[in-house]
Amino acid sequence: MRIGIPSETKTLEGRVALVPAAAADLVRRGHEVFIQAGAGAKSGFSDEDYSKVGIKIVPDAAALYEAGELIVKVKEPIAGDLALLKKHHLLFCYLHLAAEPELTARLLDIGLTGVAFESVDENGSLPLLLPMSVIAGRIATQIGTTLLHQPNGGKGKLLGGMASTPRGKVVVLGAGAAGSNAAALAANAGANVVVFDKRQDRLAEMMALAPNVTALYAYESSVAEEVATADIVVGAVLIPSAKAPRVVTADMVKTMEKGSVLVDISIDQGGCFETSRPTTWKEPTYVVDGVTHFCVTNMPGAVPQTSSMAISAAILPYVQRLAGGNQWRDYAPLKAGINVEGGKIVHPALSMA
Repeated sequence: MRIGIPSETKTLEGRVALVPAAAADLVRRGHEVFIQAGAGAKSGFSDEDYSKVGIKIVPDAAALYEAGELIVKVKEPIAGDLALLKKHHLLFCYLHLAAEPELTARLLDIGLTGVAFESVDENGSLPLLLPMSVIAGRIATQIGTTLLHQPNGGKGKLLGGMASTPRGKVVVLGAGAAGSNAAALAANAGANVVVFDKRQDRLAEMMALAPNVTALYAYESSVAEEVATADIVVGAVLIPSAKAPRVVTADMVKTMEKGSVLVDISIDQGGCFETSRPTTWKEPTYVVDGVTHFCVTNMPGAVPQTSSMAISAAILPYVQRLAGGNQWRDYAPLKAGINVEGGKIVHPALSMA
């Protein structure tokens, strides 16, 4: 099969879907692999790194989409990509269509087959969402800590505190991969951490992280009480392939101290704060009722070398199956990942959105 790896076009997105070693594996299996010139540069991989292992460099996006049958990228296609995608293309990337009705409509008009990373399901786990969730969770705490600094508009509080001063408080909504990593980093920094979830096994795991972590069932009244006194709130709520529920209301935000911070990892799926709206790394924050909001839709794109290596390792086995002919449709995890095909919505979660 002819496999195309385009440059990412989202604002300040530095990732590349397949690093040279992964692309070379596909070449060894007899596939033709094309990459757009410069696609790997921000991740630390030059065109020469690709060409010397048999990947063909094409000069621009038009040539890339013309050459490829299977298009493998990281983030959802935007205007420039959509103009070049055709009905015959098999698109494999993050799509997050529950929060993107306009993108859904465009893909339906094109009529291509779109398999979403976030919908690939291995017996209830989401292996292609996991590595980026881990990174996003860690970035959320790092960013939140920095946004508490007074020059960045924060209340001027050191998250871990020190002798004679109080510790900071971090509230994490959701104890999945993103939330647990955000909580662990905050706990290691010395903050008092409160994690909310509805699964008892996850709550037990959070309690075991450290003595300064409290795990609570996500009753609305309990969330409101803890958010009111939080320095940082991290939203990491996930309903697979569906729009995120709004867990923090606008009224809750009004109760927070000025200079506090909200970081919404769930923004890819619409956000779990009522006051959330998508932002970019170019303009990452805005303020509502004195509270700084960080709602960047591609958080892992800030660390493209790490992120590209992680996502490439995760997706390669699935790319190999997709490139191996139509039998991939009999493989349950990839079948679950089909979001759109032939002008129709396939994934049931999207049909209910």
